[in-house]
Amino acid sequence: MTTVPAAAADARPDADRARHLVVMDVDSTLITGEVIELLADHAGTRAEVTEITERAMRGELDFAASLHARVAALAGLPVGVFDDVLAAVELSPGAEELVAELARRDWPLGLVSGGFVEVVAPLAARLGITRFRANALETQDGVLTGRVRGPVVDRAAKADFLRELAAAEQIPLDRTVAIGDGANDLDMIAVAAFGVAFNAKPVVCAQADAVLGARLDEVLALGPFA
Repeated sequence: MTTVPAAAADARPDADRARHLVVMDVDSTLITGEVIELLADHAGTRAEVTEITERAMRGELDFAASLHARVAALAGLPVGVFDDVLAAVELSPGAEELVAELARRDWPLGLVSGGFVEVVAPLAARLGITRFRANALETQDGVLTGRVRGPVVDRAAKADFLRELAAAEQIPLDRTVAIGDGANDLDMIAVAAFGVAFNAKPVVCAQADAVLGARLDEVLALGPFA
């Protein structure tokens, strides 16, 4: 396992690099916080939701069960809350720089989230990212019902997304990178050729190939990128 203190200068010509696929978690990875906690602020259930989130990310709770419990605490919120939450979201340091460099290299980047497509989709559009997958929240008469629509994006679904993107882009799995912070990211980190723990829980740091904690663009100093 490698801990990288700072990003290194990119000195190799692009022609010398094989094209790689990068798949990244969103909450507490691409962005600094957890969208479900921002939503819970508006519902007055932040403490309850935060406790469940922390236990799930440490691997103490089944993710799908924990998600259903947390989403239930959002019932009654108006759909307009997504605009407020999106405005409050902050990108992690180095996120924009990493996204821009991957685009410059023509390396596909996918976002996969146990959070919600209602926030992930406009965030991805803002960054020019077209490949993403996240949970969808059920609404009725303009308010959240407290239920999720469709299958939950859990740790197995995240790994499946990485495999599907690799196949679609015709990139072998030995040229894939996964970046995440919580237990829900462990399967995709295991599938990827190179796993990066970013501001991650100990269980993720223990299984990743590299551990970062300051800026996302520090990954550009790591083996698959340099």
